[in-house]
Parts: sequence; structure tokens; C-alpha cells
Amino acid sequence: MTRRPSRVISGLGFKTLLISTLFSLACIWLPASNSSQVEPQWHHSSSCQSSPSRSPFSAFQPSTPPLLTSSTAAPQPTPSSRTTLLGLSFLTQNSSPPQPPTLYQSQTQLINPTLSTTLQTLIQTSSYTFPINTTGTHVLRLHFFPFTTKSYYLINSSNFNVSSPQTFFLGSFSPSASNTSTIKEYYLWLDTVGLTLTFTPNSPSLAFISAIELFTAPPFLIDNNTIKPRPVSTTGQDLNIGNLAHQSLQTLYRLNVGGPQINTTNDTLWRTWTPDDTFLYFEPLSKVNSTNTDKIIYGNDSRNTRDIAPELVYSTVREMNISDSFRVAYFNFSFNVTWTFNVSTGYKYFIRMHFCDFVSAQPLDLVFDVYIGGASAYPNLRLGTLTNKTLYRAYYLDFITDDDVVRNSGLLNVSIGLSSNSTASTANAIMNGLEIMKINNSDGSLDGIFYSGKSHLGLPVIIVSAVAATLVSLIVVAITIVILTRKKSKPAPATINPKANTKTAGSCSPHHNDSINKCSSGATPRMKMGLELYIPLSDIKLATHDFDEALVIGHGGFGKVFKGVLSDGTMVAVKRAMGRSRQGYPEFVNEINLLSKIRHRHLVSIIGYCDEMGEMILVYEFMENGTLKNYLYGSPDLPCLSWKQRLQVCIGAARGLDYLHTAHSPVIIHRDVKSTNILLGQDFLAKISDFGISKLGPLLGEDTYVSTGVKGSFGYFDPEYFTMLKLTTKSDVYSFGVVLFEVLCARPVIDPRFKDEAVNLADWALHYLKKGKLEKIIDVRLAGEINPKSLEKFGEIAERCLAKHGDDRPTIGDVLWDLEYALQLQETELMREPHEDSGTVDSQIQYLSLMRRVSFACTDIDEDK
Repeated sequence: MTRRPSRVISGLGFKTLLISTLFSLACIWLPASNSSQVEPQWHHSSSCQSSPSRSPFSAFQPSTPPLLTSSTAAPQPTPSSRTTLLGLSFLTQNSSPPQPPTLYQSQTQLINPTLSTTLQTLIQTSSYTFPINTTGTHVLRLHFFPFTTKSYYLINSSNFNVSSPQTFFLGSFSPSASNTSTIKEYYLWLDTVGLTLTFTPNSPSLAFISAIELFTAPPFLIDNNTIKPRPVSTTGQDLNIGNLAHQSLQTLYRLNVGGPQINTTNDTLWRTWTPDDTFLYFEPLSKVNSTNTDKIIYGNDSRNTRDIAPELVYSTVREMNISDSFRVAYFNFSFNVTWTFNVSTGYKYFIRMHFCDFVSAQPLDLVFDVYIGGASAYPNLRLGTLTNKTLYRAYYLDFITDDDVVRNSGLLNVSIGLSSNSTASTANAIMNGLEIMKINNSDGSLDGIFYSGKSHLGLPVIIVSAVAATLVSLIVVAITIVILTRKKSKPAPATINPKANTKTAGSCSPHHNDSINKCSSGATPRMKMGLELYIPLSDIKLATHDFDEALVIGHGGFGKVFKGVLSDGTMVAVKRAMGRSRQGYPEFVNEINLLSKIRHRHLVSIIGYCDEMGEMILVYEFMENGTLKNYLYGSPDLPCLSWKQRLQVCIGAARGLDYLHTAHSPVIIHRDVKSTNILLGQDFLAKISDFGISKLGPLLGEDTYVSTGVKGSFGYFDPEYFTMLKLTTKSDVYSFGVVLFEVLCARPVIDPRFKDEAVNLADWALHYLKKGKLEKIIDVRLAGEINPKSLEKFGEIAERCLAKHGDDRPTIGDVLWDLEYALQLQETELMREPHEDSGTVDSQIQYLSLMRRVSFACTDIDEDK
């Protein structure tokens, strides 16, 4: 019976140091029996003990590394024990030779318990040398467990680099928290030259190391010769990185998708797999599923074994959350499940995805698309064709991303979503595991700092850096002087610290100290904004009769809306956040910062705010006629809006959106355009409201997008934004197209009372429009009132707004022009054909629209953090 390879825990002591060294070095293979010569083998077990219930397997057979060596004799293993040690020697510039190490052998634990109380501190550059007698991929793990001693507080006193002659591993590394273990894992190609790890303290700091693991990896673990990883690039070009196995890789993320954490004892290579929940963009779009580990099949492929990933990874899955009712409500539904990761720019990344389909009824039912960084990585992935039409079969795919996949945001998105070949009844997408590794750059660096392989940053670099720092300091000082000079002549715009945290009522400060006035006992602080916007809580209570429920005029995700009258007689709408509001402080800050700097006839104006006693209250101008939705189908007691009135409301809302999209740089994307956020004032003047989740987009004139999580309202989501997380001004245009059909048909955007595609207003209306029967679904109260040419033009506008791809949609300025034309057709009953939006006319309209906006002034707006 073979046993799983254990690892040696070895310690090196120094008379001159008070803290001992602890290293974890693999590999040791314990004998099957002292009387037999059994070659070491790798096999899976749920613990470090061998499991007689599972037949052992042989993934690979590592070569025998050299014995432990040091300046003094080390204990030699006897041939009968079949014990093999991976050796090291310690070299230092300021220490006496090391003492003979003490060896700790353990089958039941991978790291000795003293790891958390012992480490090696290094004051000057020191190196560890590992002789190697085998060529191939090796796994290197560096363990850092900082703690406080009488001599050192490692959190503050350690800052160092770690390197080898071939690779720069860590630059200016410091532990993030005390008593928290940090493990850095690398895959290295080593030959008989061996490995020398150099720790270089950055003066006056010191370096430290708690444990080092180094062992041979299965030869197929990192291999692009047998199966080439799929290249992923936004430009579509093929990537040439040579032999992947000969590169240095750093493991950044290793996720057990849809399952709990998997500890080292349940992995043949002592890896830890973490849950994926915290990396999901929008968790409600997915659900988890699981099966028994005994059902997982690895097959006869020698490359696909438990060394790639254990059964526990393949036995849990995250799939798309598609219920039967959802399939009915969204007949042509399309969305992605997305994970997002913080990574460094300027690197290529090796990504391994693990799949095991045990959720489908038939092996070939499942087909989906894979995206990495917004680029298509594997369209129409049909797992059944790769697993020989076998369910429960473990499988993995490798990808390599180009530098351009990770943009300046430093975020890497991985998505799975529906394929164009998916059917409504079987549509789904799954993932079981995910690994992301950074590939060294052309300088051999994994930590962004140039490293030549021979020397670290020298005197010339230091001189250049010092000169550059001086120049930057002078520039900063000059800019500061200019800003302060301008502030003396111009009032500071009202802003809030968007990172402030609210506290419960009764706290001295609901925000950070740098964003409030200092308070004394019993005083209530407030944010440093324009005093003309701040309204005391006592005044608001007086205006609303202490938030009398009889004055409630609306409800929303933020809270309740009260009708109120200020002391000067101004009628206002007071929006008060509830304790369990779905929207919180970031939205509160975002709306105040945005609305305090923009003014437009068709945007609801903010009058003030209050944040006393943990409250979050916004005060707006009062819109006496309420929401557009109520006049369409929300309140039967309200009068019916005529077709002309409805066109005028749409035109007003479009003007407000056009101002957001074109009068500022960067542009403002509303993100929640819907009938309840279009308010009607005197004479039914339409205004856009609710800017809590609005987002600053690209600079004016730039044809690009903002990558962000999904926020908004179901039924109004732009498909590209919902599936690819690409937010543009065209996302607002799509939502506005849904509103247009809402205005025409006077029905909810999602209505479960209907069947099939009729549940979704957009799908239903487009279906009738393409059949030329749009008049069949208009509001019955408008029968005989709409001019056919006006209706035709209106339908054309809505259809273009609802184009699947944003590039095919018009700008909101084009929509505004067409709506005005539809109104003209209704008023004059012109019988000529509706004007087509030619390029020449578009340019003229855009020019005239731009000239109309010259009169509007705008203060620069800072991005919400």
C-alpha cells in the first residue's frame, strides 16, 4: 500500500538570533514497509493517512533530490527507510555558519504548529540555496506569518524583496496584518543548477521568512506542448510566449466555484481552494449545485487526474439562475455570470477553468460562451463534445490573455453566458473551478519592478528616481498654489467624502473626521458642503409634520417620499432613507454630488439634504403630478394623457438625458431610466429623477465604455450591459426605448399575467412591430387618436433604441430629433414619408443641438469612488 508523500519541517538555529527558523520542505516519501523497495507514488486521499477504500493511482514519479546539506553534517537517511530529503544550505553576509537542523516528520499535518511562533529575521541580504538534480516544473511556496516580538514589530519593520537569478518574485513586500498567514505560490522551471532565493531588506527595514516549500510538480501540470492554451486578446492576434512551462508563474486566485473552502489535506499538491462568492459581480444571477464526489469521473487521460484538481472541486458547480418563470418572463433572455478580480496591468495571465457537467439532462444539451476581460475566449463551448458525451466527467481548459485584456482599471473579468446556439429550454452555463496565474514579464519580473537577473536597483537608478521625485514634488507644489489661488476667487463646489461611513443615531459623528465639523458634547455634526444645501433635521420634521404617514406620496428602493412645506412656503418632496433601504450611503452621496452641480429644465432639482442623527434625507423640488407610470397604468383615477401629451413627455425626458450625455465630460449615465423615474410637474412638464446609481462614463466624444456591476431595474436592462457589464450612454437609450413602448401600450414592462413572449413588453411590442401590427397593442384609450405616420415614426424610434448591440442604437440626441418630428407629424398630419436619419441630417441636427446647449454651464464632476 502506497502512502501520500509527506513534507519535512526543518529548522535552522543561530546563536546570534533569538528567533528560530522554520522551513517546510517537500518531499518525503515514507515506505510501504521497511522490507520492500517501493518507488514513491502520488495518490489521492481525503487526509494525510492512506485510504484503503480507494485504489491508489500514479500521477508521476519524482526523481530523488539531493540530501539536506549544510556546513556541518546533516543526519543521513538510511537506504531502508526510502526517505528522500530536498536539501538546502543557508548563506548570509553577517552570520556564522548554521547549526545542524532539527527535522520534524509528520503525516497528519502539513505545516508544523510552531510556524506561527518561529521565523527567520534577516537584517542584510541573505540567500537560501536549493540544489536540484531534476529538470522540470517545481512548486515554490513562501510562507509569511508576522507577529510581534520583544525586538521587532514585523508589520511596521519589514519591507524587502525576494528574487532569484532568473525571477523577481516580490518587490517592497510587507505583511498586511499581524497574526495572519500570507502564502505566495509560484511555478518555476528548474534544472540541475538549482534555486537560490535571495531576501533583500529595504533599509532600514528587515526581511523575514516563516517557511519555504519546494517540490517537483507533475510534468503535465503546466504544459502547453500537448494541449495549447487558447489565446485571448481584444485584437484577436495569436500570442507567442514560447514554452509556458519555462516561464515563471505566480498563483493569484484559486477558486472552488460554487463550493466551500478546500484545505491542503484534501488536495494531492497541498493547495487551498477558496470559495468564489466574494468575487461575483452580481450573485443573484447564479445558483450553486452539488453532487457526490464518488460520481466524478477522471477518465483514462493521464493528464486529467486528481493532481489537476480534486473531486471536491468538480462536485460543486455554479450555474445560471434560470427558473421556469424566468424563462417565461424573458423569452429572449441573455445575461452572464461574472467574476471580477484585481490584477496588475502590463502582464499576461494564465487562466485554467474547471468544468464538470452534472446538471444537464443530456451531455450535449449544455452549450455556452466564455469571456475573459470582455473578449470572447471560447464561443459555443459544448462540453459534451470534449468529454466524449459523458456527464460527471472532469475537464479543464487553459487560456492565456494578452496584455490588452486587462485595462487601466486593473480588473480582470471572467464570464460565462448563453451561446447563440442555446435553446430556451436547455440554456445554461456552468463553472466548477477557476485558477488565475500571472506570467512573468520580459524582464523576468512578477512584481512590476525591473529586474535584470544580475543586480537590483543600483545607484544610477536611485539618482534618477530622486531627481524625478524632486521634479514631481515641484510640480505638485505649483499645482497646489494655482488651485488655492483659484479657490480664493471662486466658491468651492459642494462635495461629500464618498468613502465616509454612517453610524447609528446618537453617535458624535456619522462620517470621517475629515468630512465633518468637529462636534462637542451633544452637538450634531454635518458634512462640509455648501451651507445653502444643508437643511437641519428640525426644519425637515416641521415641514413633514414629523414624517406624518398621511403625507407619504411614494415609495422606492431608497425609502419613503413625503410631501412637505418649508418655513418659507416652498413645497418640497422629502425622500427619507429607511433603515433597511436597498440603497445606502454611496447612493446618497452620489446623488447630492451630482445634482448639486447640474441644472436643467428637464432634470429634477435638489433643494437640500440632511444627515443628522444617522438620517439620510434628500429634499427635492415638488412635482405635483407624480410619476409618468401612474398616468399610464398605475392609478385608474388619474386622467388619461393624450397622444400629444405623451409625446411631449417623452421629448422632455429625452432632453434631460441628452443634457446628461452631451453637456458634461465625462458624460453622465443615468443607469435607471424608467417610467417611475420620470416625474411630471406643472402642465405635465417631464423631468428625470433619481440619480442614486448614476455613473460617470467616458470623456465626451470617446467611443468606449465603463466596466461596472449591474444596477438598475429588470425589464429596462440593456442586454450588453446586463451580459458584458459594458455601460455606455447607449444603455440609457435602450432603457428609454422600453419607456417609449410603455408610453404607447400603457402596460408594465414585465407582466406575468401574459404568456410566453408577451410577458416582456419589449419582446411583445417588437414582435407586433415586425409583423406590421403595432396598432393592435396600443393603449385602447388612444384608439383613433394617433396619426398613422406619427405612430410609424414612433415605432421606428423605439425599435432602433432596442437594438441588441449598442453600436446599432441611435444617440439620445437622434431620438430627441425623431420624437420632435413624430410630434410634428401628429400636429400637422403630414402625409409625406417620415424623414430618414441620413448622415448629413444627423450632423446638422447634432450641430444645432450643440448650439442649443452652449447656454448651459457646468462644473466639473468628480467620479464616484
